[in-house]
Amino acid sequence: MESLPLPLAAFFAGVISFLSPCVLPLVPGYVSLISGSTIDEMQEQSVRLMSSVMLKSLAFVVGFSVVFITLGAAATAVGQFTRQYKSILNLVAGVVIIIFGLHLTGLLKIKWLYADKRMHSVQGSSSLWGSFVVGFAFAFGWTPCIGPILAAILKFAYDQNTVSKGILLLAVYSAGLAVPFLLTSLGIERFLGFYSRFRKHLHTVEVVSGVFLILIGSLVVMNKFTVLSGYLRFLNRFAL
Repeated sequence: MESLPLPLAAFFAGVISFLSPCVLPLVPGYVSLISGSTIDEMQEQSVRLMSSVMLKSLAFVVGFSVVFITLGAAATAVGQFTRQYKSILNLVAGVVIIIFGLHLTGLLKIKWLYADKRMHSVQGSSSLWGSFVVGFAFAFGWTPCIGPILAAILKFAYDQNTVSKGILLLAVYSAGLAVPFLLTSLGIERFLGFYSRFRKHLHTVEVVSGVFLILIGSLVVMNKFTVLSGYLRFLNRFAL
C-alpha cells in the first residue's frame, strides 16, 4: 500500500496538534462547555451523563472535521489548477513550513500565531447543534495555534492528484485530533492525571515538532520529499 506513510503522518500530526500547549490545557474546559456539566460531575461518570458527554463530543468532532476536510478539498482543488506553477509554489510552501518550524522551536517568534479566537459562550453550546458549532469555531479559532502543523498537511493535500485523496488526508488528520479528545471525554479523571504528568513536556513536544517541520520544509524546497517517503516505505508491511 504505497499511500500508507502519508496518512499515518497525517494522523500523527493530528495527535501532535491535540498535544500542543494552546490546545491540551483547555480540553477539559471544552468538554465541560459542550456537555453542560462541571469537571466534578464528569468525574462521577454516571452512565447517563457519560452517554450525553460522548454524543456531544462526537458532534464537536464533526464540527471541526468539516472545516479541516473542506480545507483539504480546497487545497487539492487549487493544486490541480496550478500544476504549471508547482515548482515555484513548492519553494514557497517549503519556506513557509520552515518558518513555522522555526517558530515552534522558539528560534523565531511570530506573534499572530499566538492569537486565537475562542467561543466559550456559544448560545446553547451544550446541545448537539451547539456542540457542532463550538467544534466548527474551534477549527477556526485555533488555526493560528495549530497552523504550523496543519499547513504542512494542507501542503500534501495540495500535492494530491484527486480531491478525494485530499479529503482523506484531512479526514485522517481530524481523526488524529478527534481520538484523544473522545478518550478524554470518556475518562476526564484519567486525562487530568495524564496532563499533570505530561505538561512539563509540552515545550519539548513543540521543539521536536518544529524540528520535524524544518526537515519536511527543507525536503519540500529541494523537491526531495520522496526521499522521506522511501524511508517510511517499510511501514507498508503493516498494512496487511
